[in-house]
Amino acid sequence: MAVANIAVLAGLVIGLIYGSVGLLSGFCMMSGLRGWWAEGDGRLVRTYALAMGVAIAASQLLVTRGLVDLSKSIYLQPTFSVPLIFFGGLLFGYGMVLSNGCGSRALVLLGRGNLRSFVVVVVLAIAAEITLKGLIAPLRIAAQQFSQVTTKFTSLPTLLAHAGLSEALARMFTASVIAAALIIFAFTHAPFRKSPGQIAAGFVVGLLIAAGWFATGFLALDDFNPVPLSSLTFVAPIADALQYVMLSTGSTVNFGIATVGGVLAGSLVTALATGRFRWEGYQSPQHMLRSAGGAALMGIGGVMALGCSVGQGLTGLSTLAFTSFVAVAGIMLGTAAGLRGALRVRPLAQA
Repeated sequence: MAVANIAVLAGLVIGLIYGSVGLLSGFCMMSGLRGWWAEGDGRLVRTYALAMGVAIAASQLLVTRGLVDLSKSIYLQPTFSVPLIFFGGLLFGYGMVLSNGCGSRALVLLGRGNLRSFVVVVVLAIAAEITLKGLIAPLRIAAQQFSQVTTKFTSLPTLLAHAGLSEALARMFTASVIAAALIIFAFTHAPFRKSPGQIAAGFVVGLLIAAGWFATGFLALDDFNPVPLSSLTFVAPIADALQYVMLSTGSTVNFGIATVGGVLAGSLVTALATGRFRWEGYQSPQHMLRSAGGAALMGIGGVMALGCSVGQGLTGLSTLAFTSFVAVAGIMLGTAAGLRGALRVRPLAQA
């Protein structure tokens, strides 16, 4: 089987599993933070923390065993713009609150029949494409060039290795400490320990991140026909998927596009099988405008931040890259601004 086909098949399978798990568990960073900060329910945020810990541990194990070279990922490039990534994270986080979920959550809900999510997915895709290649692209590139820095310390392990530790020991120590802290945070919460479905979802999603790295970095590895090293992320792939649907002639399906299709299909099949499928729409023009505005912020911010709440929050963090910690800090701060304080997104009376 051609390496490109292996990557596509892997993306489809990973997407199918993620779509099913996401629908059954409600997996979503924004929902988790809202439940924790605004509603006093910490189970979903523990699910996300567990997924983070498992993703870091499993992904770094692949690197330690020499199966995957994560230094080839976009998160560990030596040149990057901290201000642009952080600002992009802010926009994405606030947009998540406006749209009541991230891009991956919108795909899952769309598979369940939520037409509000259709608007979110389409607007996010258009905004991301505009930022990647369209009208906003020159401004983004100029800002990146103006503020970018170049460093050989792209991750926490490389920094510790420079301080005197061996590279293997630095990687093992950093991954162990961060993964253990996240997993302990998850399991110290009694309601979470009593939620087997949430525990399973955290483990499965974390392992899916490592599976994506393994599929594109090992199974599909070919020096003569290279496949970009990647794992679960949704902003650019949603944009690519929309472009492929419209202009498929001469284009090819890649890992990201296959993942998007798999998430939709996995959610749809699961919704039909469990009786969860139902049509839903907007109840007011104000609700639609807010949702579309949030989707636009997510598309623009996700491109600037090099990823979304999954692309940076799970996949990026699994590489222990400095850029991912910056992006996640921005996403969480933007989400906090939308949930609490003067900029809090207030409920709509008719929404």
